[in-house]
Amino acid sequence: MAEKKEKLFDQFPGVSYEEWRAKVEADLKGADFNKKLVWRTNEGFNVEPIYRAEDIASFKTTESLPGQFPYVRGTRADNDWLHRQNIIADSAAEANAIALDVLGKGINSLGFKVADAADVAVLLKGIDLAAVEINLNCCPSKAVEVAHALVACVKEQGATDSFRGSVEYNPLRRALRHGDTAVDTAAIAGQACELLDAVAEVKGIRCLDVASVILANGGAFIYQELGYALSWGSAWMTMLTEAGRKAEEVAARIKFDMCVSSNFFMEIAKFRAARMLWAQIVEQYKPACDCAAKMMVCATTSTFNQTIYDAHVNLLRSQTEAFSACVAGVDSMVVTPFDAPYKRPDAFSERIARNQQFLLKEESHMDKVVDPAGGSYYVETLTVNLAREGWKLFLESEEQGGFFAVVAEGKVQDAVNASNAKRHTDVARRKEVLLGTNQFPNINEMAADKISQTSCGCKCGCGVEKGPHALSMKRAASDFEALRLATEASAKRPKVFMLTIGNLAMRLARAQFSTNFFGCAGYEIIDNLGFDTVEEGVDAALAKGADVVVLCSSDDEYAELAPAAYRYLAGRAEFVVAGAPVCMEALQAEGITNFVHVRCNVLETLQAFNAKLLK
Repeated sequence: MAEKKEKLFDQFPGVSYEEWRAKVEADLKGADFNKKLVWRTNEGFNVEPIYRAEDIASFKTTESLPGQFPYVRGTRADNDWLHRQNIIADSAAEANAIALDVLGKGINSLGFKVADAADVAVLLKGIDLAAVEINLNCCPSKAVEVAHALVACVKEQGATDSFRGSVEYNPLRRALRHGDTAVDTAAIAGQACELLDAVAEVKGIRCLDVASVILANGGAFIYQELGYALSWGSAWMTMLTEAGRKAEEVAARIKFDMCVSSNFFMEIAKFRAARMLWAQIVEQYKPACDCAAKMMVCATTSTFNQTIYDAHVNLLRSQTEAFSACVAGVDSMVVTPFDAPYKRPDAFSERIARNQQFLLKEESHMDKVVDPAGGSYYVETLTVNLAREGWKLFLESEEQGGFFAVVAEGKVQDAVNASNAKRHTDVARRKEVLLGTNQFPNINEMAADKISQTSCGCKCGCGVEKGPHALSMKRAASDFEALRLATEASAKRPKVFMLTIGNLAMRLARAQFSTNFFGCAGYEIIDNLGFDTVEEGVDAALAKGADVVVLCSSDDEYAELAPAAYRYLAGRAEFVVAGAPVCMEALQAEGITNFVHVRCNVLETLQAFNAKLLK
């Protein structure tokens, strides 16, 4: 008789959600559960602190397998994504040499910028087109010529059946990036049909680009990138099926170039939701087979959250992003080099970017597991919720005439710019944290000398005058970086002196907070162990040449210490109280106006200090 094995969790009684909730509310000691533990996302829905099996019991997303319609769990039976590197060079010959070099270092997908169709043969010289994915980015007006040149190279190598790649035809680039809203849909449809004819002999070429990465790097929220990407893809389907093309032909030529940000679980959910919704959209056009509904996605790590100061933190951001992308099952991936915000990436930063993907595949073996997040109560719930919000935006765009129409009217750009502005406000208030920029900065770092590039480096005319509906494209850190660069350019670097006194725990905590606060402007910080009297502290501050004196103590002691220190300082330096004490109104009546605390707009406060202190 087989021995009965006892399961570990059989020893513990089941706990209902109601029991768990009651225990948590007891531990909160009267605090509001929803305010303390429920997170309201920028995507328009709440995230609970815990999810259980019953939360996903009714979900249809858990019923399919990887490779099965509607492809929420992936379009393939494996997770072997392509490692893509976008080649940056000054000439086609130089780009080819770089490409040949990186192909020997593990890259199997290349991205090129093409100035002229004649450059294609030079770019691809010596590259095995049967083994390497090729992606060509060019001016929309040259896309057909470039496509013909690519097809000629593929046919010359006899790789017609095995080639994979794309010609990234994006006629909305100028409208999005520069606000040029003259969108001629009839001309676009005609050119797109020419493009489909040009690539007809090579099934593996995708030529209708959905470049939602532009929106995400412009500051779009995740649900906006999702909803607009779906609307953009649907616009291609509608435009070209109405032009007489078969649904399966059009769908097989669409490629999604999407972004991936550091919101780890939300990004996993975004790609899963995108595949599911796209499959259902394509299905409505009645293609000959379900396989036409498979979404092909290239994910590029974000530039919106990259920083110039403490730039190596960009490696942590992009590694998290790359991890999200591979867990989500994208087809190919680009890791943006960490130094991209301030210079042309060099051999070192590009090597690190390549290795970030290799770590995931060769050391973590993420390619061996398909949809590892599938079945997670949290990720499945995020997938459904994000799909719902993205779908709402998709329907809204469709009701307004489709994606090309809302771009022509500037509605997409305006919506994304509003999100960009909100995110900048959240960064200014530290609701959105950029490590090393608005929180825990490297106070003594200088960055002005390392900046050799202020545009995006894409040679797309970023410096030209923009219309009123152009995407902002301002990185989240840009305002804080301007603040610190102004400090670096000043004739004198302001000194901030921590006048620590009284309660030991509170003065240490507030000195640390104030150090981080003023460090975001690149000021010199002078911390101290503590003083017996405010007069002693003020004298020490002035002896050090302090421009700002920050009183760090407890709320109870501020009522007496702050007025005494303020009067003794007598305007010889800026006076600041660290915190928002109950006696704030009384202190303001004494003439004290500067307080730094967690509810401050850090950016605006420091901009005001810069205006006073910088010479």
